[in-house]
Amino acid sequence: MIEVIKNLCLGIVLAPLAAALIAGLLGKVIGRKGAHSITILGVLIAFILSLFIFNYTVLDNFGPFNFNLYTWVHSGSYKFHVGFLVDNLSATMILLVTFVSLLVHVYSIGYMADDPDYQRFFAYMSAFTFAMLMLVLANNFATLFFGWEGVGLISYLLIGFWFTKPTAAFGSLKAFIANRVGDMGMILGIAAILTYFNSLSYKVVFAHKAILLNQTIMLIPGLHWQAATVTCILLFIGAMGKSAQMPLHVWLPESMEGPTPISAMIHAATMVTAGVYMVARFSPLFEMSQVALSVVLVIGATTCLFCGLLGIFQNDIKRVIAYSTLSQLGYMMAGVGASAFSAGMFHLFTHGCFKALLFLAAGSVIVANHHNQDMRKMGGLYRYMPITYVTFLIGALALSAIPPFAGFYSKDTIIDAVKVSTIPGATYAYACVLLGALVTALYTFRAFFLTFHGENNVPAEIKAHLRESPWVMTVPLILLAIPSVLLGFVLIKPMIYTVPGLLGGSLTVVPQFNVIAMMMPDFHGALAMALHAGMTLPFWLAVAGIVLAWYFTLKNPGVAVVLKQRFAFVYWIMINKYGFDDFNQIVLVRGTRRIGAILLNWFDMSFIDGFLVNGSGRLIGWASKIMRHLQTGYLYHYAFAMIIGLFVFVGWRLL
Repeated sequence: MIEVIKNLCLGIVLAPLAAALIAGLLGKVIGRKGAHSITILGVLIAFILSLFIFNYTVLDNFGPFNFNLYTWVHSGSYKFHVGFLVDNLSATMILLVTFVSLLVHVYSIGYMADDPDYQRFFAYMSAFTFAMLMLVLANNFATLFFGWEGVGLISYLLIGFWFTKPTAAFGSLKAFIANRVGDMGMILGIAAILTYFNSLSYKVVFAHKAILLNQTIMLIPGLHWQAATVTCILLFIGAMGKSAQMPLHVWLPESMEGPTPISAMIHAATMVTAGVYMVARFSPLFEMSQVALSVVLVIGATTCLFCGLLGIFQNDIKRVIAYSTLSQLGYMMAGVGASAFSAGMFHLFTHGCFKALLFLAAGSVIVANHHNQDMRKMGGLYRYMPITYVTFLIGALALSAIPPFAGFYSKDTIIDAVKVSTIPGATYAYACVLLGALVTALYTFRAFFLTFHGENNVPAEIKAHLRESPWVMTVPLILLAIPSVLLGFVLIKPMIYTVPGLLGGSLTVVPQFNVIAMMMPDFHGALAMALHAGMTLPFWLAVAGIVLAWYFTLKNPGVAVVLKQRFAFVYWIMINKYGFDDFNQIVLVRGTRRIGAILLNWFDMSFIDGFLVNGSGRLIGWASKIMRHLQTGYLYHYAFAMIIGLFVFVGWRLL
């Protein structure tokens, strides 16, 4: 069986890689049709093989499988392998990644139809899928880091795909640099793992995790920290970069400068979920440190509420959904921070479907409006785009956690888990995730009403051509709408309220932090949970958000204008995104450029070039000029110099 699984895993990762290489290197030979055909085939093969993996590992319970393919580097006593770990967690994750990637690839045929760099786009997309699959299947920190950096690099290429646009070039660079900041923490965390365990294998590290209990690190003289706490926080800093947690969230809205299919890939099931997946994968380590869990919980809850608030003030339809992604990633982090790792992963799976649905539906709207993304220039589109309208509504209801849609089950589970958690910061976190239910519904349905209802503000020349998108774009919407409705209802019991559950032994939770066990007596089935929603506060907060969105956008839009004027300072703060971007630009970007200019002008040009290099040259020239006068060519001058030298030498000896 191990050989079968090994071959399946190789097929899953190599099929998208081979397709990316063919489309990228032979794009002009195979043409546009050949490029999308070969990349879709590669991802389709990966998806089908993932179904086999899921069947063997999760349904038939043959796993887990842990194996090394070959030795990557052998240096001294250290060996770095390329290997895969196939268990319930990775098997479920690769199924989601390949499913969403496949639909986005198909959708891109219609969305990118007029783009001159069609083949390059599909090559990047397939390579991005390969990197994410390597990250998910890794059985050691080295292979994980390869996939981690791979998605970071290719996201830079994808966000800056239209590199002639200054905003796209800026957005891609911002994403790359912000992720490098997080990756420094990741590198230091991996270095700590290698130092303490002398291995990067998950199996070795998790089996000997008790080593960290007796270790301390002195970061500040006289102040000792638990090694487990420091290591986990460093790893979480890496997760903050990839999963865009505050204050490293600034890159995610800028990723909207890439084509919409890229936004769907990055925001739904691939790059931004890597941090959540990593924390869940390393649950044996995080459960050793309450401080680390508290940090994850508080930062996740803060991101959930405060990034969600920013979505209310956006007029670009893609940016609204981008801030929604930030908020939902905050929910996932709050879930795993409360030790409800299965709940965080549950929301990751449901969110992957309905967020991809919302982005692709937004892309359908953008194409129909000739790539206009301003919702104020839309309105009344439900008459022209019925399929996009219905699917966007399904995604909005799922995102707003309205029963029985998928997001209701996963988001409410996280809210309940945070509520019963006793980890420091849980009370604050509960307030954030609870208010997040109101905020989520408000910004989601504000976008929905502005886009599809109300007065049609589409310019006349565009309105004449308004129509539903082609089937290659609408079929993926329909296929994503199905799990957005059913996935929560189907997975809530096997993934959350069954022992050991759908994720099996992939996750570790110590008894004192096991909030799911505390919640289990109150669960009476998926249907009962949906029927009971009317008696819960999160549901009514979501309903209130929808009503407020309707009132401010359709019923009485003038109230929003009055509030904006009355609370101008608050509005200014929100429009400026709490000042994070300005701080980065003024303090970090301009500050480092000024420091660089000072170092260039004073240290490099004046000291190194002017004093050391040119100065040494001038000194030698001056000395040579003096020495030249001593070379007269007269014999008596040299004899006189020899006599003087002899007297000096004899005098020195006599002394």
